Amino acid sequence: MNAKERNAMSRVVALIATGPGDPDLLTLRAMQLLRGADVIVCDADALDLAREVFGEDERLLAATDEDGLPLDHRSRAKLVSEHLKKGAGVVRLISGDPLLDGSLLIEVQALRRVKVEVEVVPGVSPVTGVPAYAGFGLTGGKTREVAVVDAHDTDLDWSAHVRPRQTLVVLGGADRAAEIAAGLVAAGRPENTPVAITRNGTTIDQRTIVATLGTVAAAVKAAKQTGSGIMVVGDVVDQRATMSWFETKPLFGWRVLVPRTKEQAGQLSEQLRRYGAVPVEVPTISVEPPRTPHQMERAIQGLVTGRYEWVVFTSTNAVRAVCERFADYGLDARSFAGLKVAAIGDATAEALRTFGVVPDLVPSGEQSSRGLLEDWPEYDTVMDPINRVFLPRADIATETLVAGMNELGWEVDDVTAYRTVRAAPPAAHIREAIKSGGFDAVLFTSSSTVRNLIGIAGKPHATTVIACIGPQTASTAEEHGLTVDVLADEPKVAVLARNLAEHGDALRSAAEEAGEVTWRPSRRRTSARRKAT
Repeated sequence: MNAKERNAMSRVVALIATGPGDPDLLTLRAMQLLRGADVIVCDADALDLAREVFGEDERLLAATDEDGLPLDHRSRAKLVSEHLKKGAGVVRLISGDPLLDGSLLIEVQALRRVKVEVEVVPGVSPVTGVPAYAGFGLTGGKTREVAVVDAHDTDLDWSAHVRPRQTLVVLGGADRAAEIAAGLVAAGRPENTPVAITRNGTTIDQRTIVATLGTVAAAVKAAKQTGSGIMVVGDVVDQRATMSWFETKPLFGWRVLVPRTKEQAGQLSEQLRRYGAVPVEVPTISVEPPRTPHQMERAIQGLVTGRYEWVVFTSTNAVRAVCERFADYGLDARSFAGLKVAAIGDATAEALRTFGVVPDLVPSGEQSSRGLLEDWPEYDTVMDPINRVFLPRADIATETLVAGMNELGWEVDDVTAYRTVRAAPPAAHIREAIKSGGFDAVLFTSSSTVRNLIGIAGKPHATTVIACIGPQTASTAEEHGLTVDVLADEPKVAVLARNLAEHGDALRSAAEEAGEVTWRPSRRRTSARRKAT
């Protein structure tokens, strides 16, 4: 590519449509361009979505003025051009579907006036995306025709939309539902025609009201919901009975506090998302190196020179501490050759596999020190040439494991591989949400997470569902005045998440039987406590 071509490419900006609201619906092309951009100029209402994807990224730039109001197209184009002139790679993140509302043409015209070329990256359209998340398609059965109109169009002729085989999608029709229904009925569409109104489509705040043209006015009034949304009229709405999948997830819309670091919470958070929840990870401890490195240095040297028969890892932090020390010395997984390796649980075993080490022993039952000791072999003077075990772990670990191994004839080098200190308090809005009931549930995976969370952020509100991984953690929670709603069937984070989902399902069923609109604890905010399921 010659200089002229490079200069031409530097004056190109990608126009990326966010789609209906779920950041997971951004296209592969959109994510590729966003990750490679130096500057992301966001519409004001696309900024939150961008933060969901990238966090508080310094590349994110709101296309707003000093008062927070949206810039006009000309000012946005000038902003893009200024960054391009500095040599930055710029993309524009545009909310919704600019191909649908006509704003794309105006955006392109404004950019070309300042000599900027464009690449258009369309997104999932709300016209199809929102109904899909609401649980129905736009055609099917006898329905073969789809019409899309804007509720704010003052020249709409409702008589053109009374054919029974037509699905009518009214953009922005949520707050005008009663008026639109009356117009369609007056034009000749039957009163028993199904209607669905979906607000905040594809997000955790999605809510769908289902009625008919004759009953929708009363249904909207009873639901007490406001805000923009899509109205769909037609027999396709009845497909919800078969196709509904999003709003029926057991933890749909729940904000669940996970008192762990992002590294520790990865699998747990992903599982919670599959159940429909939004996990919020709040570290309660900070992991730091030991005060003096000499113990670890001697232990690593002993590991390489054949001092040990076994190496036992009781946490992912221990795995990380040893791997980091290996990296300092230029060592890798090959140094574990000839050693037997044990992991206290599945998460720790997976961390070892990531490093290239397959553990020889993982507890077959309870994933704890007690469970590991139940499977731990007795020292055999014939079969075991060495009776020494390397145990890298936290400075606050209990002596249960060491004592148990000693009883079985093993000598243990109990080495402080890392220190755990209480983390800094979370942001003010997180602390306020914890204390005021803004979270639907909190998952406690150890007694220390209970103590540390309360220490740095305060006690969870009485309406928040408390879920604990085991009896000891539950006992600690109760000592701090919390009522435990969910106790895991097994001391595993995956089981804890599953049990919370079952509890959420039970709350949903009870609310529906009682005729209540919502079953999310944070929306109810009552002081009454529910018994664990």
